[in-house]
Amino acid sequence: MNIVLKVGGGRASWWKQHLSTLLSEAKVYLANEEMNRDDIDYAVVWKPEPGWLRTFENLKCIVSIGAGIDHVLCDPELPVHLPIIRTTSPDLKVRMREYVTLHVLRLHRRLPEIVAAQSAREWRQIIEPPAHERRVGIMGLGNLGADCAVTLAAIGFDVAGWARSEKTIDRVACFAGEATRNAFLARSDILVCMLPLTPETEGILNADLFDRLPDGAAVINVARGQHLVNEDLLAALDRGKVCGATLDVFHVEPLPIDHAFWDHPNVLVTPHIASLIDPIAGGERIAENIKKFDAGELIADLVPQGRGY
Repeated sequence: MNIVLKVGGGRASWWKQHLSTLLSEAKVYLANEEMNRDDIDYAVVWKPEPGWLRTFENLKCIVSIGAGIDHVLCDPELPVHLPIIRTTSPDLKVRMREYVTLHVLRLHRRLPEIVAAQSAREWRQIIEPPAHERRVGIMGLGNLGADCAVTLAAIGFDVAGWARSEKTIDRVACFAGEATRNAFLARSDILVCMLPLTPETEGILNADLFDRLPDGAAVINVARGQHLVNEDLLAALDRGKVCGATLDVFHVEPLPIDHAFWDHPNVLVTPHIASLIDPIAGGERIAENIKKFDAGELIADLVPQGRGY
């Protein structure tokens, strides 16, 4: 078994060693190492450049280092017949649940204003309504979105969710389809985007959507940067339609140092940390899935053919 590994940053060698240990029967190559491309069976990747995967003629399967696969599907030269396996882990839910809950509470209790008051040495007692009077909307009710919705409802928030298809979640008002989206937005004081990135959802966080939120609503984006029209958010913030935004994902990452989001007083930038996969557990899941695929066994993380997320 031969595997090519393409992962950015300084941990490529660590990933190679980790997978080589877990898959002792396999030969693991880094993308920049010399290899016979015709012998490669599996490509384990994060954000491969367009056309790169096509250079492996006998590839059996692509493995995404992460739950999202849009970074693979955006390749216009992608061999569409190849199966794709996402990488999931229980800790992804935990990490995302922590992040979303933290920032919903931060915006609900107007913590940015408290911090600003401290900087100005002002004793400002800001009184907010209790959680059950704050309406939170979750756009996207997949595994992570549904888990966050349940968690926020358990804290006491008035939670609704919106998805493409019908969902039923205890203590969460579920909206489905385009016909219900405006009603969902109108009752979202804090909107959390957790949608998959597809041609239909790209740019969905735009001026029209912001206008349909209650005045002074807040926005949290933990999905993909391409969901957001940056200029529309800045305009909505500057005119007070949106009171604040927490952004974890961006069109270009790392976020360029001259980007307007860095200095905007009502934007919190976090460096794509909401739900990073644990590399040790992630490597174990990747190795397990490759072994199962090679043995012809059922894999829960295998993406259905033709599905965009």
